[in-house]
Amino acid sequence: MTQGDQPGPTPAPSRTDVADAGSEPSLALALGGGGARGLAHIVILEALDELGVRPRVIAGTSIGALIGAAYAAGMTGAEIRAHCRELFQKRTELLRRFFSRWEGRFAELWSSVRLPVSGGDRLLKALLPRELPETFEELQLPLMVVTTDFYAQDQQIITTGPLVSALTASAALPTLMKPIEIDGRLLIDGGFVNPLPFDLLIGAADIVAAIDVSAGAQPSGGNGPSFIETLIGASQITLRSIIREKLQAAAPDILIRPNVGPYKVLDFFKSEEILDASAVSKDEFKRALEAKLATPRRA
Repeated sequence: MTQGDQPGPTPAPSRTDVADAGSEPSLALALGGGGARGLAHIVILEALDELGVRPRVIAGTSIGALIGAAYAAGMTGAEIRAHCRELFQKRTELLRRFFSRWEGRFAELWSSVRLPVSGGDRLLKALLPRELPETFEELQLPLMVVTTDFYAQDQQIITTGPLVSALTASAALPTLMKPIEIDGRLLIDGGFVNPLPFDLLIGAADIVAAIDVSAGAQPSGGNGPSFIETLIGASQITLRSIIREKLQAAAPDILIRPNVGPYKVLDFFKSEEILDASAVSKDEFKRALEAKLATPRRA
């Protein structure tokens, strides 16, 4: 089920719920979009595991929704890292895994993988961890998935129903993947309306943390970007501009920006480099969260 442009979708805990949740401050986590740069979210989840902290709710956009779903399903940060390592260490391994999980007829495959991809939900399901359940209701943690309604031109927050189709819609970047229809709405990548959805979590926990992987200024290339790189890069400029404006109006309690600037949206085969470059942010997040957890609960 999709919900419109609302400040607080129903599955998010209310401030009253937070007040009754126990003696320690509670955490809500927002994971932003940014393609392969979003692999940096994994080190943040590893930090949570090491601190023994579980967020009360996760809001994710695009890659943030994918990784957030894996964590909400009960996977640890280390398990998500291992899955990505297996998936992206070799192109041949990626193809082997994909072919072993493809649920359609092979004759359908060749039409599905042309850009923009038409069978995005089946392609994504073949690559996602097996631990992901079929529906939101089977997740261990509440999850908000941000998508964009193409015709209504506003955000749609999905919190119930089939999981993979919602994740596919949130990551359906035009030129790469065709829009996904859910509940009569044609949905595309959530980054066009809310690339860092910390605002959805205001009041849902004592501490709201947001992980911004939109990077920012990019090094110029010798030959210039390709056609696809230009289109994707333009969308990332839009994403970055939206985040900048949002932060002028309000800010999360913790904002972490991993060092992912040198990497492109489709640099998934540089996953180890991205994770290594993000290691500093893991320590930064742990220090910031520990300081907030030591602060007395809000009245």
